[in-house]
Amino acid sequence: MAKEKILVVDDEEDILELLRFNLSREGYRISCAASGEEALSLVRSEIPGLIVLDLMLPGIDGLEVTRRLKNDPNTKNIPIVMLTAKGEEADIVTGLELGADDYITKPFSPRILVARVRAVLRRKVKEPSEETSAFQVHNLVIHPGRREVLVNGKPVELTFTEFGILNYLARRPGWVFTRFQIVDAVRGEDYPVTDRSVDVQIVGLRRKLGPAGKYIETVRGVGYRFKE
Repeated sequence: MAKEKILVVDDEEDILELLRFNLSREGYRISCAASGEEALSLVRSEIPGLIVLDLMLPGIDGLEVTRRLKNDPNTKNIPIVMLTAKGEEADIVTGLELGADDYITKPFSPRILVARVRAVLRRKVKEPSEETSAFQVHNLVIHPGRREVLVNGKPVELTFTEFGILNYLARRPGWVFTRFQIVDAVRGEDYPVTDRSVDVQIVGLRRKLGPAGKYIETVRGVGYRFKE
């Protein structure tokens, strides 16, 4: 069976060729773009199974490409693996916060990148089996299929990561989860996210939920739980 089509976006020709060679050798169908504008155009013409996306691009940068794709209902579910020389924690958190599925810094090992791509695509296959029906806990209604949250009947705008954390905790009221368990559940294993970034997400989530934010409890020395 033919493997997924992967769109590789990078303005360095040698990087494009390196990725094309290694991913093609694994059986993936590869298309390439050297700018954000070209990438968006290619996505519109044919939806890829995954995008390997550099952040530092001429014109529209990788973060803006990600933002546009994740805000479009037709493209929001395309997995994105960010590949960039920007390795600071703030950049990692920003990329993942926008909805990227993984984040790899340059210089990189082609073998590791291929393994990460395979892992992201495996998770994509599993997603349809996840529970997508709406459920209610306290005065919150959470609809995973729509990525929608209502508090007292009013919609609350959450980011990709904030919604993932809330959905994960609220499905298991009373269960205590470590920060690393939360990262693994929301983003998968081996992501370059620190436990401190989880704390930042929780702060933002509580603020947006208003009084309902009290249901997310801190368990000192362990992590977090959703109040029963």
